[in-house]
Amino acid sequence: MELKPNESKHLERTVDGVTYERYAIKTRFVNIGDDYLEVVKEFAQPHVQEGDFISISEKIIALCQKRIVYRKDIHPGFWAKLLCKFVHVTPAGPGAGTPYKMQLIIMLCGLPRVLLAAFCSAVTKLFGKKGVFYKVCGHEVEGIDGLIDYDISYKEYVDYGILNPENPKGVCAEIEEKLGIPCMLVDACDISVAILGKSPSVTLDDATLAEIIRDNPAGQDDQCTPIILIRKKETAE
Repeated sequence: MELKPNESKHLERTVDGVTYERYAIKTRFVNIGDDYLEVVKEFAQPHVQEGDFISISEKIIALCQKRIVYRKDIHPGFWAKLLCKFVHVTPAGPGAGTPYKMQLIIMLCGLPRVLLAAFCSAVTKLFGKKGVFYKVCGHEVEGIDGLIDYDISYKEYVDYGILNPENPKGVCAEIEEKLGIPCMLVDACDISVAILGKSPSVTLDDATLAEIIRDNPAGQDDQCTPIILIRKKETAE
């Protein structure tokens, strides 16, 4: 398979004077309970060279760990139906702006904390500040995927919510130890990036790592490229 960036995404990105190439690794659809070591070994390992590292979407690790909550087990109540109407919808999706996802947030955080987050969000919006709801609730909430109520390529993501993976740092360390591939685990979309964990030999700080993939080279639609190979571009002497 020829390595190339996702369509409409740039191959190169320069951070702090260093240029990195970002190649999209296409995989099969990763199912609940799959072995993430086998996925990385099959699709990424054949392409990794000395000095490379990979960025892995937190979604596929969470699916492998069975970190899911099924829609059928979520029953939106009064507060979920009310609060979701006031959520700011971004180009990356509705976020907590659906009754099922809001109810899942209430299940995870408890109603008092969610009401506090909603109040703080309403106040800070008056001053043009957004995203406070998720900061008060915590990243476990901001990182929820799935429970989609609009047309998407993968219908599976309609039926369940995907939580953040457990022990991201440990997952990265295991991948490096068993496969010899330095890696980082990321929660990225077209508007934000969070570094959840990285393996021991990835020495770049989180801010630099986030900048390398700030434009979300993994894409946001049906590319099926949850792994990005990152390679420092060689410079001419």
